[in-house]
Amino acid sequence: MKVNVLLATVLLSDTVAQQLLHSDVKQDVSLAVSAVLEATSQPSCSLILLTDGVTSHSTIVKEVSSEISSPWGVTVMEVTAADGQDGNVTLAMLSHLVDLARQVRLGSWCVRVVVVSHDPDFLSSFAESSLKGRLLVWATKLLVVTRLTLPQLHALLPASWTFTMMNTIVLNLENTPNKHRVTVYAHHPYSPTGAQVVRVASWSPEGGLHLLTKLDLFHEKFDDFHGATIPVTVLPFPPYWVEEEHQTANGTTVKIYTGTDGELALSMARTYNFTFHVLPVKNWPEVVQKVEVRESFMAPVYYTLLPQRLKRFDMTFVYEFTFKTFSMRKPSAKPRWQSLYYPLADQVWAAILGLQLCVPAIILMVLRVEERRDGGSRIGAGAVVQDVAGMLLGQSLPPRLPSTSSSRLLVAAWLVFAFIIGTVYRGNLTAHLTLPKYPPRPETVQELVDAVDKITGGSYQAPFKAFYTKSSNKVYQKLGKLLFIGPSVLQGLQQALEHNQAVVEGRRNLQHVIAENFTQPDGSTDLYVGREYIMPAMAAWPIPHDAPYRPQIERCMMAVIEAGLYEKWSSDQMTKARRKSSSRQREYLAQQQQQQKQQGAAPDGTQSGRSIRALTLTHTQGPLILLLLGIGIAGLSFTVEIVASLILVFTE
Repeated sequence: MKVNVLLATVLLSDTVAQQLLHSDVKQDVSLAVSAVLEATSQPSCSLILLTDGVTSHSTIVKEVSSEISSPWGVTVMEVTAADGQDGNVTLAMLSHLVDLARQVRLGSWCVRVVVVSHDPDFLSSFAESSLKGRLLVWATKLLVVTRLTLPQLHALLPASWTFTMMNTIVLNLENTPNKHRVTVYAHHPYSPTGAQVVRVASWSPEGGLHLLTKLDLFHEKFDDFHGATIPVTVLPFPPYWVEEEHQTANGTTVKIYTGTDGELALSMARTYNFTFHVLPVKNWPEVVQKVEVRESFMAPVYYTLLPQRLKRFDMTFVYEFTFKTFSMRKPSAKPRWQSLYYPLADQVWAAILGLQLCVPAIILMVLRVEERRDGGSRIGAGAVVQDVAGMLLGQSLPPRLPSTSSSRLLVAAWLVFAFIIGTVYRGNLTAHLTLPKYPPRPETVQELVDAVDKITGGSYQAPFKAFYTKSSNKVYQKLGKLLFIGPSVLQGLQQALEHNQAVVEGRRNLQHVIAENFTQPDGSTDLYVGREYIMPAMAAWPIPHDAPYRPQIERCMMAVIEAGLYEKWSSDQMTKARRKSSSRQREYLAQQQQQQKQQGAAPDGTQSGRSIRALTLTHTQGPLILLLLGIGIAGLSFTVEIVASLILVFTE
C-alpha cells in the first residue's frame, strides 16, 4: 500500500513571529495555509509543527490547528534558540528534529507540518538538514511559508536540491495597503524556457485561493524535461554500455552510445524529452560517488545490488538478473595412442577377443572331424587363427578352409559378424578422428578452484572477493584466495589463453567480450564460459537517495522489459560482436595473403582453410604406434629366427 505523505513546513523567525502576534495576520496565515493544504492533501493526515521556540506551542497549536483539521494528532517540535548561540549548534538541533520528523513520516499514513520563516539562512539550513536526514520523498509535499523579497526568493530556491527538485511550493506573505496577500511560488527546474521560479497561485482574504496557471500546485516535474540535458555517469561495460565514435558530415567526431542499457537510456530520453551528458570519470567508484553527491542524476548501467551500496545511494527496481560465472581456455586434445581403441566400448572389445579365441577352436573341431571322415590333409591351428583374423579385418575368403556345408555355414556367420563390427568400427573411428575426445573441462566452481592457478576480475569485483574470503564455504574461501583484482576482462581473457587461469565476470559480459575479440573467421573460439554459476546477482541503476524522478525511470524500464526489447537488444549486441570479430579476422587474413603474394611466398592456407579439419599426429598417433610396434616385434622375431638358424648351422 502506498503512503502519501504531505509535509508543509513553516519556520519561525523573530521578525515574523512578532508580526504573528497580531490576530489578523495569524488568521490570514492560517487561512492561506489551510486553503493550500485542503486543495492538495487528504483529510486523514497528522500534523507536525516545527518551531524555533519564538512562539509558544499553545499559540501555534491554537491558531494553526484551529483552521486545519488534524484528526490524527499534532506533533510539535521546537528549536530553542539562545542568545549568542553558535550556528552549528542550531544546525545540529535542527538535524536532530529532522530525524525525529522522518520517524513520524515513516510511521504515519499522511503528515503535515506547518511553520513560517523569514530567515534565508535558516531556510537553507533546513534544506540541507532535510536532504541529509532523508526527510523528503516525492510523495512528501513540502510547503514553505515565508516573507522574503523576490530577489531573496529567486536566490534561495535554485540553490538547494530540496527546493528545486523535491515537491515544494512557497507561500510568500506580501503586504498591500489595508490587506494581506499571499503568493504561491514553485521552482520549475524543467520548462520550455528553462529553470525558473513561477507564480502558480495567490490567496487573499476576499477572493481565497486562486490558481494562476493550468498546473496543479504540486505538479509533476519529471514527466517532461522539455529538452533539457541531464548529467549521468557511466563507463563502457559491454554489452550493457558501448561507446563508439562516429564522424559526422562536417568532419566532427561524436560519441554514439549503444548496448542494452544504452538503448534503454536513449528510450528513456525520447520518452521524457531530454538528452543526457556523460560526465568524465576515471573509475567505477567515481561513477557512483557522483551519483551519491547528486552531481549525476543516475548511472544508467548494470550495477550489482548489494546491501552495503544502499547505504550510499538508492537503486532502481531490479531489471536484470544475471549470475557471476567464469571463462577459461578450452582444453586442447592431447596425442593419445588409444585413438584406435575409443570407437568401441570395453565390453565390445572383450566380446570380440573372446569370439576371436572361440571361433578358431570351433572351426578346428569341425575340420578335425571332417579330416578323420574324409582323410584329407590337416590344416594347422595357426593357419585357422590367421584366416579367422583376416576375415575379421576385411580380407578375402581364405582358400585353405574346407568347402563342406557345415564349414561354409560357420564361415558365413563369422563373415556377417565381421562385416557388421567392421562397419561400425570404421564409422566410429572416422568420427573419433575428426572429432577427437577432449579432456574434461571445469564446469563447476569446485572443478574451477581445483584446476586453475589464478583467477582474475575487474576492480568492481573487490566486494565479491571480500565476500568469498569471509564465506564459511571452503570452496568460496579458496575462490577468494585465487581471485586477483586488477586486469580488465579483455586482458584477463588474453592471459587465460596463455596461462592456466580463469576470469570471473557476469555471463553476458563474458560472452560479449569473447564474441567481439576472440571469435575466429569460422565462428569458433578457444574460450568457453562455465556452465555453473558462482553466485546469483541482481542488477539495477544507481540513483541518489530519494530521487524524485525514480517513478519515471522505473516506469520506462518496466515498459521496455515487458515489451521484450531488452532481450532483443542483448541478442543484437551479441550478433553484432560476432560479425565484427569475424570480419576483422577475415580482413587480417586477407592482408597476410596479400603480403605473401607480394613477397613471392606461397600462401599459407592453414588459417584460411580452418574450416577443413585435417588429421594431425594428435588424431593418428594410435595407428602409427601400432605400426611401429608391429615393425619392432617383426624385427625382433626376424632377429630371433636368424640367431636360431645360425646356432643350428654351427651345431651341425
